[in-house]
Amino acid sequence: MSHLANLAILLPFALPPAEMANDLLRVLRACKTPALAMLLARAPSPAIERFDGFSHALPHEIWLARQFGLDRGTQGSNSPPLACAAMRQLGLPAEDGVWFVLNPVHLHIARDHIVLTDARQLDLTEAESRHLFDTARTLVEEEGKLLRYGDAKTWFLRADDWKNLQTATPDAACGHNIDIWMPQGDGERAWRKLQNEIQMHWHIHAVNDAREARAAKPVNSLWLWGGATASLQAKPATAPTICELPSQLAVYAPPGSASAQADNKLIASDQLIAPALAGDWGAWLQQLHALENEQLAPALEALQSGALKQLTLVLSHNTALAEFVITRNSLRKFWAKPSLKKLLV
Repeated sequence: MSHLANLAILLPFALPPAEMANDLLRVLRACKTPALAMLLARAPSPAIERFDGFSHALPHEIWLARQFGLDRGTQGSNSPPLACAAMRQLGLPAEDGVWFVLNPVHLHIARDHIVLTDARQLDLTEAESRHLFDTARTLVEEEGKLLRYGDAKTWFLRADDWKNLQTATPDAACGHNIDIWMPQGDGERAWRKLQNEIQMHWHIHAVNDAREARAAKPVNSLWLWGGATASLQAKPATAPTICELPSQLAVYAPPGSASAQADNKLIASDQLIAPALAGDWGAWLQQLHALENEQLAPALEALQSGALKQLTLVLSHNTALAEFVITRNSLRKFWAKPSLKKLLV
């Protein structure tokens, strides 16, 4: 690692949920994550922020939005305004107007409610998505709206009269009864009407017939979120100037962040998100162990050698976020034995 003044590592869902925490920590101790245990033990008490369990964005999503001036001051009552940034990321011009991200999804019908499942599990192909998109576009245009194709998982809807519509990120709503997370405000009824029409056409679509024939989940709905205008640009006050973010999270950072040369760096990982949302704690443990080797051990070594002056670990679960700040001086607290107890937030 080259010399850096500050490194922040964001690990969404690295904090175990309260109901599983003791069991997961017991297994983690056996799996050996010495770098994480050392960093947590030597860090001062973390800054902890707690969030409403019904927030329309997850703690790490709100934190990223704040870093890059995209939080809108909503404190989780709306999804971050990412649609136009996502369009640019996918090579689409962000035209004037109000744009929303539109994700093809699978809604699971439970006994007395409907649950949004993780779109990562759909394995939607480009060809399938294109066919479904064509059907949806016809219906969208009949309502006087515009639909643009980004990639198999990501489309964009322009609806200028829905500017004040409050939405939720798909990960915030994932696994829950969707009623609480459905769009609310101006355009709410119009969206539900359009959504229902698309759902009815997709119900008898050849794409879903073929998916069900091979025991794949049907694509039976769309998730609307991230409303933004083209004029909205990230305006960070103290954002890191070098960013290494996976594609799902890179949309928060302004263009050019990844190549800027400076001594403040942000690295984020999305490896723990899917296992946590699915409740697959075996996979979660495997991924956390991988992060120990890929990111945490090198960061500890950089602190010890003086190549890094300060490390900030930003860890979260679905209702809390903790920031641990560790310096080289922090590591001199030899009496603080390596421990994972501070993960119990």
